[in-house]
Amino acid sequence: MSEQIVVELVKVIDCQNTLGENVLWHGLEQAIYWIDIEQAELLRYQPASAQLTRYALPERIGSFAFLKTSGTSDYRIIAAFASGFALFNPDTAAIKWLDKPQNMLGLRFNDGRTDRQGRFWAGTMVEDANMAQQQAELYQLNANGQAISVLQQIEISNGLCWSPDGKTLYHADSPKHCIKQYAFCPETGQLGAAQHFAETPDNAHPDGSTVDHMGHVWNAHWGAGRVVRYAPDGIAQLSVELPVSQPSSVAIGGPALDWLIVSSSRLGLSASQLAAQPLAGHLFIYQLQNIKGIPEVFCQLPAAWLAK
Repeated sequence: MSEQIVVELVKVIDCQNTLGENVLWHGLEQAIYWIDIEQAELLRYQPASAQLTRYALPERIGSFAFLKTSGTSDYRIIAAFASGFALFNPDTAAIKWLDKPQNMLGLRFNDGRTDRQGRFWAGTMVEDANMAQQQAELYQLNANGQAISVLQQIEISNGLCWSPDGKTLYHADSPKHCIKQYAFCPETGQLGAAQHFAETPDNAHPDGSTVDHMGHVWNAHWGAGRVVRYAPDGIAQLSVELPVSQPSSVAIGGPALDWLIVSSSRLGLSASQLAAQPLAGHLFIYQLQNIKGIPEVFCQLPAAWLAK
């Protein structure tokens, strides 16, 4: 490995999430946001004051993004709740549903993100194979507030992120242990053909991802207790071992954009496993050297959408 990258654990946030996911750094607020899917919560941590705030949500949530608003909007985030897309204000609980795809029986929304142009994307996952009438899909929310299916035949949609120039989309179907990449048209949002990017071992399911300033992909290996940094050619260059087996999502944020922030889960762990990894479900902050993140893109929607 050519870069001398140093990764040091500096903070553990005691949040005891059942299923922590979708960690994001809010640069304007200087705060970390993430979700607990199973507890239907949005969490916010302010490093300067060490204050942790929990917001109750109307139903389980798969992913979210910050909204770009004028400051007068009734809503602050766009969310892929379990059943569909909505605008939401954590402070007031105001909600505005946008679209709920049909045939969601046995499915729920999962990982999502905004592209470099501010469009929101989110995928579904098969939660109950005995009930699901179809496989999961990846959706783009279009300019009319409709969820448009972009990829199909998915089991668990995950790992959504874009290259720094916005011309490559990365996406994983977790049970298949494979991260794929797609040529991406920034102007239209259209995808090219799927190309192989990286494979994960049998004990590692590719979960949430992010991209650093050099275009390297950081992916949480659920089940294997690590975060792996991949070069743009798909070669693994760095592995960060965690004290928990189920890291779930990653962000690179902090005041100087040099913190690796990792959420984790306690879901499905036995009593003996929990005893062996008491930090499961907590949030981890690592100090990075020689690596920077890319500021999070806020979702940009027509002004009419942001009114009640």
